[in-house]
Amino acid sequence: MLHRRIYQFLIIYLLGISVLLGVKYSLNLSDYVIPGPGSIWQTGAAVFDSYLHDVMNTLGVAVVGQVFSICLAFLVGIIGRQTTWFGSFIKVAAYNVQAYPIVALAPIIFILLGDGFFTRLLIAAMICYFPLLLSVLGVMSEPITDIEHFYRSTGRMRWQLEVKIRAFENLQKLTTVISGSATLAMAGTIVAEFIAANAGIGYSIRIALYQSDLSKILVALFLVGITLAVYQGLLEWLGVFVRRGWAAA
Repeated sequence: MLHRRIYQFLIIYLLGISVLLGVKYSLNLSDYVIPGPGSIWQTGAAVFDSYLHDVMNTLGVAVVGQVFSICLAFLVGIIGRQTTWFGSFIKVAAYNVQAYPIVALAPIIFILLGDGFFTRLLIAAMICYFPLLLSVLGVMSEPITDIEHFYRSTGRMRWQLEVKIRAFENLQKLTTVISGSATLAMAGTIVAEFIAANAGIGYSIRIALYQSDLSKILVALFLVGITLAVYQGLLEWLGVFVRRGWAAA
């Protein structure tokens, strides 16, 4: 599972590099526009350590933001599963709020809160929160009729049991959604760092862009991609482990 994620990313990355080099040599562009393989390799060797540190910094913020958004999505999803007026209000509010693009709100957040860890964390959590919320709301609002009917007929149904039943029956879907949200959390953190920050790989990419140094950007994208592939592979492995343990219990 982990190795599959890694080699899939490597295939995509190498295809992208091949397309760039194909454009470079077919149009006879200079290394200033599109760097050659030697230039990319030299740049990678020069900035590898610092960029790896930046990627780990960004990943740390993304993980915390993802965990926060998962907890919040499950909290709102559990409340919104109810067919009461309040539950319906929560669902409608969740659907309406997501209409506002977070990237457009990010500058406002920076104006109000300034640079720093909390600002990056907030934007990362907001970007990966809404897709998570919609999936959790869908899972928690859909009754598992056969199983729930048995517990209701015997008078043993409680809201905690209802949540467990629906989560267990849709555990694979929830695992897939959580694994996919890692990409959004990472992207959200990089966007936050790119707009205005003083740390992280997004900040380094912004500096490289101002310097018109495509080699540094390609190295940064490689490290971001390989790190994200490993993280998603670990999340998928953890999901399989949880499903097996829960089924056995």
